[in-house]
Amino acid sequence: MRLTVAPDGLGDYRTIQEAVMAVRDFMQVRATIFIKNGTYREKLVIPAQKTNITLLGESRDGVIITYGDYSGDAAGHTTYTSHTVRVQGNDFWAENITFENSAGPVGQAVALHVEGDRAVFRHCRMLGHQDTLFLAIENSRQYYQDCYIEGTTDFIFGASTAVFDRCVIHSKSNSYITAASTTPRQAYGLVFRHCRLTAAPEAQKVYLGRPWRPHARTVFLHSELGAHITAAGWDNWRDPKNEQTAFYAEYQSTGPGSAAAGRVPWARQLRAREARRYTLARIFAGPAPWLPTPD
Repeated sequence: MRLTVAPDGLGDYRTIQEAVMAVRDFMQVRATIFIKNGTYREKLVIPAQKTNITLLGESRDGVIITYGDYSGDAAGHTTYTSHTVRVQGNDFWAENITFENSAGPVGQAVALHVEGDRAVFRHCRMLGHQDTLFLAIENSRQYYQDCYIEGTTDFIFGASTAVFDRCVIHSKSNSYITAASTTPRQAYGLVFRHCRLTAAPEAQKVYLGRPWRPHARTVFLHSELGAHITAAGWDNWRDPKNEQTAFYAEYQSTGPGSAAAGRVPWARQLRAREARRYTLARIFAGPAPWLPTPD
């Protein structure tokens, strides 16, 4: 099944939401929605019954899904409802798309909220400030490849098990990149492999992460860390007890922000045999193992 969305009316639908709702519920085969270049001002939801959907953009920078809700706005939105796009259906795939929250630096404002299992994002951009990308629930596995993610505070956060391969992670201010809320039941949380951490000129003291919940797990492997990454690397979110439960680790990263000498003593530098456990097959194992097919 293939549908086309075009803002000029020269497709099957003018809005992405209309196309999503036109897909049969609980699809067992993949339905592809091709999205032509344009700016789509939609608060888009992929409902739980809409499974096996692919959103395929004409070009990454040309297809922009944008909205401007934020926590505490006049409509009473919270972090959990401020999303521009919310993915609830399993086996979702997005490629060549920009997800944007246009609210600006006004507090929590989510661009992309993902809670479906086995979600893949390739060649996408996630644009925002605080709380740009919400990895929303524990029982969700997510894979990001060659994506660009920007924000200010805790802009990659949540409880899901997620892998970021070859992504650019761009900090726009002095703050924290990640805020994992991994549960004690999870062997993995947020895993960054071969990523590049960059920053705006005004961002000169950025932490790799802080624990939104006590058992947060975040690991950076083989990544390039810019000079904006503070020597301490990690923060305990004003609670020393988190140092006993959070798992923060690095392995063979490079760049001026990667020096192990100044790191907080409760963070880890992995050994080679430990680092070898961070394969997609291991990270995404479970009662129903899943292996995304990266390029």
